[in-house]
Amino acid sequence: MPTADPGGTGPGAGFGPGVVHLCIDMQRLFGPDSPWTLPWMGRILSAAVRLAEHDPARTVFTRFIPPRRAEDAGGTWRPYFEKWPEVTREHMDDDLLRLVPALERFAPPARVLDKPVYSPWHGGGLDRLLEGRGIHTVILSGGETDICVLAAVFGAVDRGYRVILASDALCSAFDATHDAAMRIYRRRLTVQVEVLSVADILARGAAAGGGEQTAPGRVPPRQAPSPGAKP
Repeated sequence: MPTADPGGTGPGAGFGPGVVHLCIDMQRLFGPDSPWTLPWMGRILSAAVRLAEHDPARTVFTRFIPPRRAEDAGGTWRPYFEKWPEVTREHMDDDLLRLVPALERFAPPARVLDKPVYSPWHGGGLDRLLEGRGIHTVILSGGETDICVLAAVFGAVDRGYRVILASDALCSAFDATHDAAMRIYRRRLTVQVEVLSVADILARGAAAGGGEQTAPGRVPPRQAPSPGAKP
């Protein structure tokens, strides 16, 4: 990935070498017209856009791709998709798999990585994308805080990456489990995970390696989850 000036804070200023922004599953699949809608994804979208536009070439978007049919899934994923047949690919509009429009415009130069499970590290594609590039810091945004982002955090920690969670660019279907996950990040992973607002990441140079842990950013107002929200 090209190196941009780490000293700036505006769009395109860049994170500097050694940093990647990993934006998790900000897809139309979780938008307002889906059975898996995340009611407050829209409230954190502008924060995710700020990170992506700061350095599109150092941004990787992941997409959760369900199987075509429930019976194509292995293990406990089969009963999972039997519970949610409407989001298997034989029943859904393929456009729902796309990134939301506000983020899709950054790819390319941003990379898009598809995954069939919660973790973006599954299958080794993300490892192959990052290895040899001198990456030491992973900034995380997207959703859900307590499922796919959680899997991304532990995969990054296991690999020894410094992890920065963009606190105001994370979302979930359920407030209680979002808050519980944030408590784990802040209280149990203090050496390996930092929780910063997008403003702090961009303005204080945390992404470039010069920042320090600060008070967590304010989480945007949330709405109650819809009855069909993804578990």
